[in-house]
Amino acid sequence: MPNFPDRYGRDVLAASPHPKRPRSVEVAADPGLVVEDVQTGFCGAVVDCDKHGVTLEDRHGKRRAFPLGPGFWIDGKPVALVRPAVAGPGKPTRTASGSTVVDNHRARTARASRIYVEGKHDAELVEKIWGDDLRVEGVVVEELGGADDLPDIVRAFAPSPGRRLGVLLDHLVTGTKETRIARDATAAGGGHVLVVGHPYVDVWEAVRPSVVGIDEWPTVPKGVPWKEGVLEAIGWTEEPPAAWRRILAAVRTYTDLEPSFLGRVEELIDFVTTPSQ
Repeated sequence: MPNFPDRYGRDVLAASPHPKRPRSVEVAADPGLVVEDVQTGFCGAVVDCDKHGVTLEDRHGKRRAFPLGPGFWIDGKPVALVRPAVAGPGKPTRTASGSTVVDNHRARTARASRIYVEGKHDAELVEKIWGDDLRVEGVVVEELGGADDLPDIVRAFAPSPGRRLGVLLDHLVTGTKETRIARDATAAGGGHVLVVGHPYVDVWEAVRPSVVGIDEWPTVPKGVPWKEGVLEAIGWTEEPPAAWRRILAAVRTYTDLEPSFLGRVEELIDFVTTPSQ
C-alpha cells in the first residue's frame, strides 16, 4: 500500500478545510482533567502524563494511552494536550526536628531560661536539629565545657520561676559520677532546674550508626581515649575534629538520631519554655 502523507495530522479540526472552525488551544494535561479523544470517542480523566503521552481513565476504570498534542475535545472545543509545567522544589514545611515551619517569624528575644550541654559537639548537634525551633522559642543553648562544676554553675545561674535551667549530660547512667553531679545540681536549683542525660559515652553515639555507614559504634577499651579508639576501630583516618564534621554533615533530620537522645532534648525544651506553676 502506498504511504500517503497525512495532510491533516491528529488534529482533524485544526487542519479542517472549513476555515471557520476553531483551532486547537493548548491545555496542560493536569491530573483530573477530563477530555475526549476525537478519533476514538474515548472520554476520561488524566491520570498520568509524561514525555511519551497521556493516560486517560474513563468512569468504568478503563485506561487508555494517547500521544500528546492535538486531537482532543474539552466541552466540545478542540484542544492540544501538553505536559504540565514542572513545579520547582517546594518550600519545606517541617524543620529538621519534625516541627511545623513557622513562616514570617522573627527570632524571639532570648529568654532568661537556658539549656546547657556539655561540649561543642553536643551544642552543634542540638543546633542542627532544633535550631529553628529554639530561635522561635527564644531559647539559647550554651556549652558547659564539662560537667564537674555543674552544681556551682547552677548556683551562679540563680534559677527562678522565670529563669529555668535545663541541662543535658553525657553518659548519665546509674553508678557514674554524672549521676551524683546531676543529683547535686538538681538540689542546687531549687526546683527550677532539670538535669537529664543520654546513656552514651560521647554524643557521637547519639547518631544512628547507619547514618555514617557503619553497623554499630564500637566498644572502646578502658584507658583508650574514646574518640581515637572509635576512629581506629572503624578505620577512619581523620583526626577527631574532622571526623565530627563528617558525622554532623551526615545528619539531616531527627530520624538520624537515637530516640534516647531525641527524647531528652525535647524534654529540656519543654521544661524551659513552660512557665513554672
